[in-house]
Formats: sequence, C-alpha cells, structure tokens
Amino acid sequence: MYVEPFKLRHRTLGQILDSTIARFPDNDAVVYADRDYRQTWSQFGAAVDVLARGLMGLGVKKGEKVALWASNVPFWISLMFATARIGATLLTVNTSYRESEVEYLLRHSECENLVVMDGYRDHDYLQTIYTLIPELRTHPRGEFHNEKFPHLRRVIFLGMEKHRGMYSIPEIQSLALMTGDEEYERRKNSVSPDDVVNMQYTSGTTGFPKGVMLTHNNIGNNGYWIGYHQGFTDKDRICLPVPLFHCFGCSLGVMAAVNHGCALIVLEGFKPVPVMMSIEAERCTALYGVPTMFIAILEHPLFKRIDFSSLRTGIMAGSVCPEPLMKRAAEDMNLREITNVYGLTESSPGMTQTHRDEEFKRRVSTVGRSMPGVEVRVGDPESCLEVPRGQPGEILCRGYNVMKGYYNMPEETARAISSEGWLHTGDIGIMDEEGYLVITGRIKDMIIRGGENIYPREVEEFISGMQGVMDVQVVAAPSEKYGEEVAAFIIPRAGADITPEDVRDFCRGRIAWHKIPRYVALVESYPLTASGKVKKFELRKLAAELVAAKEERAGEQGGKTAS
Repeated sequence: MYVEPFKLRHRTLGQILDSTIARFPDNDAVVYADRDYRQTWSQFGAAVDVLARGLMGLGVKKGEKVALWASNVPFWISLMFATARIGATLLTVNTSYRESEVEYLLRHSECENLVVMDGYRDHDYLQTIYTLIPELRTHPRGEFHNEKFPHLRRVIFLGMEKHRGMYSIPEIQSLALMTGDEEYERRKNSVSPDDVVNMQYTSGTTGFPKGVMLTHNNIGNNGYWIGYHQGFTDKDRICLPVPLFHCFGCSLGVMAAVNHGCALIVLEGFKPVPVMMSIEAERCTALYGVPTMFIAILEHPLFKRIDFSSLRTGIMAGSVCPEPLMKRAAEDMNLREITNVYGLTESSPGMTQTHRDEEFKRRVSTVGRSMPGVEVRVGDPESCLEVPRGQPGEILCRGYNVMKGYYNMPEETARAISSEGWLHTGDIGIMDEEGYLVITGRIKDMIIRGGENIYPREVEEFISGMQGVMDVQVVAAPSEKYGEEVAAFIIPRAGADITPEDVRDFCRGRIAWHKIPRYVALVESYPLTASGKVKKFELRKLAAELVAAKEERAGEQGGKTAS
C-alpha cells in the first residue's frame, strides 16, 4: 500500500479554497438535496467573498471572534470561509446549548460577534439571546452594552428577516460594497496559516468547557490527510449529516472536501429518510456518521428500498464503533472502503485512521495507525514515556495537528500538552507491533453519548443548584443505542421530598438535552476511599445495574442498596 510522503501544506483556508476553485470551478461544491440549493465551487467562492467583504464593512477586525449558533444551514460553510478569509476566528456553538451554556461561552471567549438562527428543534434561540441581552430590543444596532458580555459588539441574524438589534444576512451582503478590492486583498494577505481560525468549546480532559484554538494549518492539513486515506478525488460526493459545529463536520467533512474538490451533500440535521434519499438522489460515494446514525439507517423499514450502490467509503467515528456494525455497513450499504478515525477536538481532530486499502479486519477492529505528520504513542500518563507494545497506557499525540492551546487557560493548556509537545488524550489504548491502535477505556470520567462529550462535573455543578440536593455524583451508564448515558446519584437534604423526575424537570430547558440524566438514583451515601474520595468506579457499576433493571423504581432501589 503506497502512502504519500508527508509534507506540511502551509496554506490558509482561503488559499486552499482558491486552489480548489481554480481546478474545479464548475463542479458541485455544496448541495442540499431536499431543496433547490446547489452551488459550484466558483459560485461558492463568490458567496464567501461577498460575506467576507460584508463582515469587514460591518467593522469585524482581524483576530475578532465570530460565534455561530446554528444547525447545518446553507450559510454555515460560507461563513466558515468568510471569517477565515478576513483573519477572524469562527467560534462554533453546540446546537443543543441552552441559556446557561451560551452565557458561559460568550463570556469566557470574550466574543465580539454573534451569528444566530431562529431556533432548532424545540429551542427558540432568539428568545434565549433576547433574555441574555435585553438591550438588543432598545438600543441601536452595534451600540448596545451588556455588563455580562462587555466584548460583544454585534449580533447577526442568520436569515433574511429583520429582528430588533440584529443585522440580517442581506444587510451584511449589501455592506460588501464598503470594502474595496485593495483593502480586501490586504486583509487576506495578512492572514497566516499559523493564525487561529476555529475555536470549539469542549470539556477536554478535565473541568468545564474550554475553547480549543485550532489554526489554518491544524484543520487544513488534517482535512487533506483524512480525505487522502479515503481516496477522495473531485469525483467524490460526501453525504454529511453530522453537525458542522463539531470537528467531525467542519474538519473531517468540510476540509476533506475542500482539499480534494469533493461535492458536499449537506443535511441540516440527521434523520434516516432524508439521508437515504440524499445518498440515492445525489449518487453519494461517501457517508459520515456516528454509530447511532448508521444503526438508525440500517434498521429503518425503508432501508431495503434505497439504492446504496454508489457508496464506497466514509467515516464512522465519534464514539467506539462496534465491529459487527462496521461489517454491516460495509456489506449492506456497500461501504467496503469505510474508514475509522480516532482523535479529539484538541488534535484537529484526527490522529489515527485506517486506510481504505488496508485489510478489512484491521479497518473494523482497530482505529488504524498514526496519520502522516503525527506521532502517536501509548505511554505512561506521568512521564509520557512509551510502554511496551501490547501493554495498555495513555494514548499520546504530537505533531502539526495539536491545538494552539485553550483560550485564556494557560494552566489547563500546560496540563494537556507536555513540555515535549505530547497531547494527553485521557484515553487508554493498546498498540500492536505494527502500530495499529485499539481503544480500551478512558482515564478520564468523560461521558460520550452518541459522539457528544459530557463532563460529569459540569452536570454535577448544575444539579447541585437544585433545592433539596445535598450532593450529586454523575457517571456514565452503558447504553446500546448511544454508547453511554448520564446517570446521577443524589443525596437529598434531610426532609427534602424530591423524585428522579423532579431532577429531570429541573434540567429541562436549562442545560443541553443530551446532558440531562437518563438515570437518577436517590442514595443515602457514596462508597468512599480511605482518604474520603468518592469511588466513581463503584458508582459506574451501580449505574450498569440501573440499566439492567430497566425500570426506574428498581433502579432507585439498586442505588439505595449500593449506598
């Protein structure tokens, strides 16, 4: 199997886009099969330039952050490259975030600009923003001041309608006339591949969400090699139903496509039928998704009526991918060249990947070998020294793909990246003699629910604010559908009369839905170590018992027995 020698492509996202436009101007770039929306690469580039000039006309300066709170709507990818063109940083916002999480993100990031759509699923984004920034209703646009968000200057509505205190997309586009050719070229030429272009908030290895700063070189090069291992060319068409706010969507998906000139067949959100219809109608050659998405497609009643013959490759990632599921995807969906990627946001995100030409057993039972330009080792968590092959240890990564750091968190950055440049993943793995990696567990307590990272402490801090709660411990509970679910063990205050449903009601609408505990057990105490620390591994065992019981009442009794 031939592997292209590694060479760092020292280019900005704008330069990568320019190269693709020059090579494939009339090829499809961005397509939404469920509506009349289809852009060629030249049309996409023109739309990007109008938005970029408009943002400059609005006053967005180099280095400013532009938070984007939206699902996979058509303007999302255009804004990703428009901000990159002018040296701004795109700050991606999880579509599941609620009021408290958006407030934290805007405050911690010191964000200057916010772009928001009307809402997603059952959440009214506009109402949330007006609650957080009531001044928008009464002050002229761009002149409001909110003490919570002293850096925020502008709010843009991602649509055609006008809303109080917000600019609309047509207005941004009309402001493009205020930016001359020379000024635009100077701004583009001032952007360096080493500049931060993307910031994503993740729970990382410890603590509350942190802003992971990724550069043009980080995600530009990672996207190239992700696509290389799938054998992408300008003939490929990628079906992309995964969230663009996540590295899976914007790095593994968008950047792989732009590097290789593939068409992106985008869906606003995941639903099995629209995904299957898009694959068939657009003759997609690749499909991206987390395991639960593939399960939903394979188990759907209409599955056998869909033509999947155009498919050949794709990525299944986001959480542990069961080997039987990988085999079903390969055999029943024609994804015989499907690949597996391992990484995290802090590594842009890919650090290992299987190659489409490798032995099938390798591709379904491992997460592959280190990607070109990236060193991956299994080592000692303290010294970072490599352990013998075949022995478990922490997975460590070093290379061009390692983040620039956490925004305004130098101590957390120093804990995550060693003095020698090794990024700690917090994951436990085993590497064989040929360099193939298998993930066996996690050092950290992170819960991964359907590809979404949930840090227990964040949920604990929130639930601890509920009246009647004396203490709360959150751990992972096993789930066949999502991999893991959130389980909360709560010690009530004396005399408090709270139920598991009360806890979930307290969370609904106030934290992201995927963080709300699926299982709640009211207990009298926790299992403790001699030093007084909670034995979370024992709580995880109890959580598994709650799942096995399948009834909440039986689960509560199991929790009380465990205490």
